[in-house]
Amino acid sequence: MVQMSSENAKQTLHAAGRKREILAAASRVFRRKGLHATGMRDIATELGMHVGNLYYYFRNKEELLAFCQEDALAGLRALVEAARTLDVGADQRLRYLIIGHIELLNEIMPGSLAHLEVEALSETWQPKIIKLRDDYEYAVRRIIVEGVETGVFRKVDPGTATLAILGALNWTVKWFRKDGEKTAAEIGSEFADLLVGGLTLSSESECQVH
Repeated sequence: MVQMSSENAKQTLHAAGRKREILAAASRVFRRKGLHATGMRDIATELGMHVGNLYYYFRNKEELLAFCQEDALAGLRALVEAARTLDVGADQRLRYLIIGHIELLNEIMPGSLAHLEVEALSETWQPKIIKLRDDYEYAVRRIIVEGVETGVFRKVDPGTATLAILGALNWTVKWFRKDGEKTAAEIGSEFADLLVGGLTLSSESECQVH
């Protein structure tokens, strides 16, 4: 039984790895043709795979999109939990999260363009994905609340700040290129300077702005 369990685990890992290869290929086609114009046959062609074999891993494009979003959100939830355990202030936790979020979506997790396409899913998938997304959003918001309560961040509406930050981070999948001048980590660091800096403006700076 132990041997069978080990073999099953290997098969599961292989299938998960193959699914991510498919997502990476799908992401390349999405960028060229657009997500909605891309069909399963296009993705299979990109992989040099018979379309029938592709259906072994995903029954349709919607299932592929749902897997992409589940996979990305699982990674983001793990990232925010790691950020919350750091023995640093809320500003450094948020900085860690911002850089990690951009790296994860653009260099670590394949199929990043599909991460934004919740509306492309039917009611069969949407509730689960929206729940995962809301859980992540809440965890990010808690870091901002903590920063406001401890005086690390100026007094802002945590909900608005969270949506502004996540909107900026998620949108990078629309324009980031792996062969560009900067890595995802470099872009993440610049975003962190801007976004965390915006929350930690001094009272003197606020007066000058107004």
